[in-house]
Amino acid sequence: MTLCNLLRVPPIFIMDELFKSSFGLPEIVETLFPLNNVHHNSSIVYMESDDSAQYYKAILLSFIKIIFSCIIFCASLCSFVLPAKYLYLVYLHSVSVCVVLLSYWTNVQSLKVLSGKYENIKIDIVDEVITLDINGIFKLFTQLEIIDFLYLICRNTILQCCLSLVFDFLQTATKQKSIHKILSFSFIIPTLIALVPGTQGALNTVAVLATLLPLFIMIKSLWVNIFPLVNLIQEGYKYTKTIINNFGISAFLENEWNRLNIPIVLRIFWSMRVLEQTLYLLTDVDVKNESMFDLIKYLLIKGCDTFTAVLGMTSFVSYFCHYIGAFFQWVLLTDDVDDKSIGTISAVLFYILALQTGLTGLEPEKRFIRLYRNICLLFSALLHYIHNIVNPLLMSLSASHNPSLNRHIRALLVCGFLIIFPIAMLTYLWSNHSISTWLLAVSSFNIEIIIKVLVSLAVYSLFLIDAYRTTFWEQLDDYVYYIKSFGNTVEFCFGIFLFLNGVYIMVFVSGGAVRASMMCIHAYFNIWCDARDGWRVFIKRRTAVKKIESLPEATSEQLAEHDDVCAICYQNMGTAKITKCNHFFHGVCLRKWLYVQDRCPLCHDILYKTESASSPPMHSNQPQEYQNVIDPENS
Repeated sequence: MTLCNLLRVPPIFIMDELFKSSFGLPEIVETLFPLNNVHHNSSIVYMESDDSAQYYKAILLSFIKIIFSCIIFCASLCSFVLPAKYLYLVYLHSVSVCVVLLSYWTNVQSLKVLSGKYENIKIDIVDEVITLDINGIFKLFTQLEIIDFLYLICRNTILQCCLSLVFDFLQTATKQKSIHKILSFSFIIPTLIALVPGTQGALNTVAVLATLLPLFIMIKSLWVNIFPLVNLIQEGYKYTKTIINNFGISAFLENEWNRLNIPIVLRIFWSMRVLEQTLYLLTDVDVKNESMFDLIKYLLIKGCDTFTAVLGMTSFVSYFCHYIGAFFQWVLLTDDVDDKSIGTISAVLFYILALQTGLTGLEPEKRFIRLYRNICLLFSALLHYIHNIVNPLLMSLSASHNPSLNRHIRALLVCGFLIIFPIAMLTYLWSNHSISTWLLAVSSFNIEIIIKVLVSLAVYSLFLIDAYRTTFWEQLDDYVYYIKSFGNTVEFCFGIFLFLNGVYIMVFVSGGAVRASMMCIHAYFNIWCDARDGWRVFIKRRTAVKKIESLPEATSEQLAEHDDVCAICYQNMGTAKITKCNHFFHGVCLRKWLYVQDRCPLCHDILYKTESASSPPMHSNQPQEYQNVIDPENS
């Protein structure tokens, strides 16, 4: 955790407060549609003439507040994205202004008390000092009012001296040396003038003038820094334009994401926000009798009530999901780089769910229920991601004949978890919740993952059986194809069901642009693209089967005379197909080869000259298991 990350948190708090107030929009809505001082007479709405001026004044003030809020938001956002060097300067100048304002406030408060104390003093101090009346001076300084008066003078003087030193230090740190260091003593001037008799009426004016002197130094420093600020904006624009033109906008966003350490900053912001709410709960007498569940519920509700708060919660969700994925990678003894994106995927999914369901605009109780439902959907999606990790590992262990029993057991334990956990989750949800569109969506996700795991285990078992067979299993490819086709068909049906469920929600429950766009994305990628790819695979397989069936089958005498292995899989041939160029291959191996090209694997002669011109190459859509069979070194 660096200092720069901490300095980027306050701008987020400012933006968060602006989101809490909705930039003043509710106030102007109430002003434009007032409920008071409005009379209805025969559907005609008019306002009292005495209130019209006040009405327009309120509208003007509301618009000014909205504009001012937008300016503050833009300034906070610009401060957030500043480089570290300029961010430090912004904070140094901001603290300098705060020091000046603190000096003014303490001077005003002290002068008010000093004025009252001075009026209570009945003895003329000046006369006693001029006449050198030692006894009078001694009696004077033994009075309680004088002691309090002098104590306040000393205390305020020491405080103003400290503020003056801090101000000088900040000006030196900004590399803008003050040419009027004597102006820093303006912090003490009001206190010194308060000692002069007869000046009590002008103390407020003196305090204001003493504050304007340091502010003059600040304005001078800001004016000097205007030109570097303009140069910074120009260089930033040129840099952004160069990166986008050369590498694209995605590369620019990724670079800025890493430079600003946005996930870490958001986690710090959300932690401090929750800590603030926790301290409030600890100091509130009414919540001492509340249960732990109610306290956690309150923190979660407050932790997602604004746009920025949801971003902070999303960063924590991403952080936890990343370590969940890392745990399963440790269990499976895999370290694939692609598997580390589970944190990013979970963050995107959680935030899309929050936007789609309008999480920040809900009532507290409904917000907690919606957050609970979104987390259930997120866990269901995590199960699918874990399956994407374990599935290729299962295929690799079975196809490569890996003898490590430890790795097989680990993979099977994860598969068992992916079956037991969804079943337990479905049992709990259906026992404690009534049927709804959300429950149907969660149930479809969990049932789908169970079927996908069973399909993976079935294919894994077939490959293991084939590994311990001594003869070539020609029907293996058909069995694997049928099992995977069943799984893909079920997944496609669930995709259609989720789409229809989303249509029902959008039409009858709650619509929105985010939900509509997500449904369009789901319909294209999870329904249309899957259906198109599945149909293409089916057509290619059917075409290859027809071609293979048209080739003559080798007799036992021909196989004995040939006495060779299949040139594709290097396995003994119990059955074989004979090509037009008189070469022998397993029928299933040759069928897989036709997914690559229509030429003979040995002599490269065209197998089907009448269809070669119309048969496109199929390299891009070739399944992975076909590649493993064609090239045994990859299996």
